[in-house]
Amino acid sequence: MMRTILNADGSLTRRMVVEPGMCSGGSLIFGRIGDWTWEAVAEACRTNVHGARTAEGRPAYLSFYYYRVRGGKVVHPHGLTFGDELQVTSRVFQLGSQSVLTLHRLAPADLALGSAPLMPEEAYDRPHPDCLYAENFNRWIARTRPGSNQRLAEIAPPDFTYEHLPRLPNQYSPRSVGRAREAGTFCSEPPAGFTVTGPVETHEYTLDVVRDLNGAGLVYFAAYFSIFDTSLLRLWRSLGRDDERFLQRKVIDQKVGYFGNADPGAVFTITVRRWCSAANPEIELADMAMRDAESGRLLAITAIELESA
Repeated sequence: MMRTILNADGSLTRRMVVEPGMCSGGSLIFGRIGDWTWEAVAEACRTNVHGARTAEGRPAYLSFYYYRVRGGKVVHPHGLTFGDELQVTSRVFQLGSQSVLTLHRLAPADLALGSAPLMPEEAYDRPHPDCLYAENFNRWIARTRPGSNQRLAEIAPPDFTYEHLPRLPNQYSPRSVGRAREAGTFCSEPPAGFTVTGPVETHEYTLDVVRDLNGAGLVYFAAYFSIFDTSLLRLWRSLGRDDERFLQRKVIDQKVGYFGNADPGAVFTITVRRWCSAANPEIELADMAMRDAESGRLLAITAIELESA
């Protein structure tokens, strides 16, 4: 059950009840937030996001380049269950002629937030402790070769309008993800207050064409969360922890950078590094990089700060 309201500032507010298709110990909530991003961009930019085409008539896709989610005390990625009631606010900002950034706030429905708009200052500097905040940086892409998910080009559809969107203040720009791409990690410097724990591990993952591809034949953006979580679970079990404890983990902050796609039959290598908080050993940070096993091409990176139960 969902009711959507278009606000005067162009943002969308949804009053909704959590359903089975958006809550789990995996990636369902990330997929649903991504759907809200597409809906918000379609509304804000007056563009048919789901059926967009380049000037040459090729399909254009609003791809995910950077995804960040920060969990709150009440609403966090793996803490939702059937029947929870939420108020979700989504607002789109311009980031040039071929990309946009969308902010989301997932709040308990009974939290008295009033009608104040979702501002970047709240999301980045003064987040409400009970709310989950998500940041999606999306770029338009199109295939350069039929049937191939490699060498995707940045091409926006001609009817994409963005000039009227609010600008994101420079201090909140997500473009620093480009430096993380060059470094192959979000943690090029040791995280403050964390100490390294254990050796670097490397896992292998074969692309699952049943679960990991979307309807356009691309690796689904939410599948990257699942693939990284598969490696995290392997590490978890190697530490003697059980699956129930894994399902109860609480994501404090997770960043994902998307730098490439893959074709059916691809095999990935995923490197995993782990740090523990010096002040609270239950708080850990996992840093992972996914590469194509054959070419070594960097496909994605993530940094997950979590609290283990």
